[in-house]
Amino acid sequence: MVKLFTTLGCPYCFTLKEFLKEHKVKFKEIDVSHDEKAQEEMIKKTGKMEVPVIEIDGKMIVGFDKEKISKLLKTRARQSRAKGGEEDLSSSTIKE
Repeated sequence: MVKLFTTLGCPYCFTLKEFLKEHKVKFKEIDVSHDEKAQEEMIKKTGKMEVPVIEIDGKMIVGFDKEKISKLLKTRARQSRAKGGEEDLSSSTIKE
């Protein structure tokens, strides 16, 4: 599962959402400025109060680190194919 912790006025959040959509990655967006419980979860998992934070299969990345995110998404896609499941993205669309 891919979770994206965001706030409304965050330009990096918008850019990351567009990146995920462009690469056909399904994700759940959580606006931590309106969800105190989710904000507490994000802080507990990262130790930080900054956004965006993306969680990919339990692994957390703070900020829009395209290289790290792409690497985790490629790993996720390979694991999904190995299990015979549907992928959330085409592995050819993510460049390392």
